[in-house]
Amino acid sequence: MPSAADERPLRADARRNRDRVLAAAVRAFAGAGPGATIEAIARDAGVGVGTVYRHFPTREALIEAAYRSELVAVCAAAPVLLTEQPPAAALRAWMARFVDYMTTKIGMTDALRTVIAAGTNPYAQSRDMLDDALDLFLAAGGADGSLRTDVPADDVLISLSGIALAAGAPDQRAQAGRLLDLLMDALVAGSTSLAENAG
Repeated sequence: MPSAADERPLRADARRNRDRVLAAAVRAFAGAGPGATIEAIARDAGVGVGTVYRHFPTREALIEAAYRSELVAVCAAAPVLLTEQPPAAALRAWMARFVDYMTTKIGMTDALRTVIAAGTNPYAQSRDMLDDALDLFLAAGGADGSLRTDVPADDVLISLSGIALAAGAPDQRAQAGRLLDLLMDALVAGSTSLAENAG
């Protein structure tokens, strides 16, 4: 019987295979929609079809897991960025990652509809997770005095979503960057709303 030490490399290999499958699935479903084949995803991931089904027994399970892997990745980037940069700079870098995430999500819309039709909500908890990620930046920026403390994370999320929807295409990235800079300007400590200025 193999020891725990013998099993560790296999578990690591399985995790790597799963990660490769998810990355390939994101590319496939974002590009080809629900018509992407499991065979093509397996080929792109460098694994057998059986490996895909071992991790994801149905197409819907694979689509949902692919979307959630993108969501988890963008949320997990928040604390990492905060260890690498000051809060305002970290938030601006995260905003660009969010636009990439939204572009992928929009590309996967048709595939995600098949998950919803099967009775699962792939978007459950997405908004809360993204708000929590934004709260990390806003709290850190409030603590060091670089960001306003009166803007709810959800307001920032809605603003970011609007930018991604309006200017998220690859050929619009320069415009998206300018819009993100405008949003950052509004979040800098000392900024005030138009309503406050009018008052």
